Amino acid sequence: MGKKPATERRDDIRAGIGNDPAFAYSALPGVADEMVDNKGAVRPVWQNLLAALARMPEKELLERFARADRYLRDAGVFYRAYGAKGVSERNWPISHIPVLIDEREWQALSEGLQQRADLLEEIIADIYGENRLVNEGLLPPALVAANPEFLRPLVGIKPADGHYLHFLAFEIGRGPDGNWWVLADRAQAPSGAGFALETRVATTRAFSDIYAETNVHRLASFFGAFRDALQGAKRGAADRIAVLTPGPANETYYEHAYIARYLGFMLLEGEDITVVNDQMMVRTVAGLRPISVLWRRLDASYADPLELNQQSHIGTPGMVEALRAQSVTIVNALGSGILETRALLAFMPIICRHLRGEDLKLPSIATWWCGQKTEREHVAAHIEKMVIGPAYSCMPFFDDNGQSVLGSTLRTTAKESIADWLTRDGHKLVGQEVVTLSTTPAWVNGKLLPRPMSLRVFAARTENGWQIMPGGFARIGSGDDVAAIAMQAGGSAADVWIVSDKPVERHTLLPAEETFTRNMPGSLPSRAADNLFWLGRYIERAEGALRILRAWHGRFAEAADPTQPLLAAVSAYLAAVDIDTKEAVPENLLRNIDSAVYSASNIRDRFSPDGWLALNDLAKTARRFKEKIKSGDDASHAMTILLRKLAGFAGLVHENMYRFTGWRFLSLGRYIERGLHMTRLLGYMSGPEAPDGALDMLLEIGDSVMTHRRRYNVNTARLTVTDLLALDPLNPRSILFQMNEIHREVEQLPNALVNGQMSPFYREAMRLHSGLAVMTPETMNGEVYKQLERELERLSDLLAQTYLG
Repeated sequence: MGKKPATERRDDIRAGIGNDPAFAYSALPGVADEMVDNKGAVRPVWQNLLAALARMPEKELLERFARADRYLRDAGVFYRAYGAKGVSERNWPISHIPVLIDEREWQALSEGLQQRADLLEEIIADIYGENRLVNEGLLPPALVAANPEFLRPLVGIKPADGHYLHFLAFEIGRGPDGNWWVLADRAQAPSGAGFALETRVATTRAFSDIYAETNVHRLASFFGAFRDALQGAKRGAADRIAVLTPGPANETYYEHAYIARYLGFMLLEGEDITVVNDQMMVRTVAGLRPISVLWRRLDASYADPLELNQQSHIGTPGMVEALRAQSVTIVNALGSGILETRALLAFMPIICRHLRGEDLKLPSIATWWCGQKTEREHVAAHIEKMVIGPAYSCMPFFDDNGQSVLGSTLRTTAKESIADWLTRDGHKLVGQEVVTLSTTPAWVNGKLLPRPMSLRVFAARTENGWQIMPGGFARIGSGDDVAAIAMQAGGSAADVWIVSDKPVERHTLLPAEETFTRNMPGSLPSRAADNLFWLGRYIERAEGALRILRAWHGRFAEAADPTQPLLAAVSAYLAAVDIDTKEAVPENLLRNIDSAVYSASNIRDRFSPDGWLALNDLAKTARRFKEKIKSGDDASHAMTILLRKLAGFAGLVHENMYRFTGWRFLSLGRYIERGLHMTRLLGYMSGPEAPDGALDMLLEIGDSVMTHRRRYNVNTARLTVTDLLALDPLNPRSILFQMNEIHREVEQLPNALVNGQMSPFYREAMRLHSGLAVMTPETMNGEVYKQLERELERLSDLLAQTYLG
């Protein structure tokens, strides 16, 4: 990239000069910069990274960035964006250059955040307890009583473990004077810890060599300590720990699934939980099982439609009653969202001095609640330096979707009416000092440029008190405007490296070898079993349709006459299941594939990234073919490609999925659907009225042409096709093979036998299997196939009644 020798270029960068255009980095005047000190020199903690970057040709640097992007894409990391055009899934927007902070500076930050976490715990305990802060005039009554995040039913309820807060996040930023400020507290259901992990992995993919030689503190110990703390909060050894998610529609659902999978917790939605005798229980295929620790990731008001928000469809009735009984620990306690109130920042300093006898070690951004006369007048008098926004907002001013007004942008006439506005609505408003956030290097169009930055830092309550994650992630602005930091507004995320001047410990979440135990997976939630079962059915339904369509289009390419008897007969069969052969790629086929993707999306915590990517690739390819492919030979070839992709997904699942209860429900869905598919086909195409060529087409659809030639020394005949596709126990496409597999899986399911008695589902599976096993090809006719189809459908209904209700 430059023409100077690497050693000279390194010296230039260390001196803050950077003659190479790509590294001619200039901090913005009057703005603190993370890489460059106030004298324009590169901070020591950055020197090794910058020297390494300067040695790299631009091509190599871009290849490294591409590795990080590829990892995030392959891992399926996404967040959901909301805009005027609706909701869309977006790849996690990484800013590839990490932010480096010296260990000593981070230690001071950590101490300030630990103090703040303890203070927040004391505040919420008072708000829902003795209410001394209001009684003693330290907190205005309106900020509690009129606050939508104040949940009255929670007043007086003490947490089971004595703590309201267990996991917190803080938005912090560095001001022009180089000091750090807290911009916002996150206590409701803090998000981003999982994204911080994935951002770390992606960044180390790009800079593995630099990372290895840099003493960067690892993140695993933070999560390990938090996991141990939650394990210690369990009431009984058999109790469950779960992550409660609002569901796949939530903007950070990927993270919910990732964290649950990473820590080994159950991922549940509100409907998975019921409250029995004041105890929270998860509905599993083995019955109700107790939950004693619940890490919620949905807003508290939606948690219990009985006592909090009656409009909620994602909560669990009775959750508040379980809290009263102290039978469950919820992370964080319901009602903790009140701590995120923007106006509360104005009172934190005096509350800290009153409750703890000390000043805040890490101050909040300067905030004035306009419900008080002196504060209103101050805000109005300094409007040029203020941003005015909703007092009860939980968002920093740069992240509140335009709810705030920047005083410096107001016209003179508007400024004159500010005092009236503040007098009229002051109790609903706060004024905050406009903060010029520090900048950090970001790679933009082939250059290192300064971009505004804030940090999201996480705190976890552990057995040894609050522990601060050594890093987190930085939110990087897309331009000079701090409003563009928000992800929804086009910002990006960078890894944060806390760098020591000595080697750091390497931690892992795996147990030490001497404490090794084999833990069996927990009970499968009924909703997860339902999604796995229907995933199996949708996948098999799509495969069946693809095989029929491929055979149809192959013959249509030869005959070019859809009225030909065989083609017309198959078209009529497909029309009965809402598949139109006039479409090269029928819409109903796409719906089946999309339904499979939807079912899989509801159980992301149980899917490997490879399986998820393979399924999405299948769906995208099918949509692409829908727009381009014509009937006949092109369509037949397209069906072959889709079958291969589907087989790739099925192979990944078959080879990689642990053979436990979830696997059985997925398999049962496939076996039942394949049995139904072959039963219907044989009943329709193997009778005496079937057109010429139907039997050969049946063998092709059943992927059994070669097997038929080897096993039977006669031409294709009804009895041989029936024997092979209906009654051959060794043919993986036959009906009897499906019944054998169903029988084998059913007897391994929970409660298949109770006190020596078969469950109704097990009994029906046995009866159906035995009845088919004694049949002969001669006895198989249209009526038998119709009866068998009804019984397979009944078997599916019985499975749902037994396990999925």
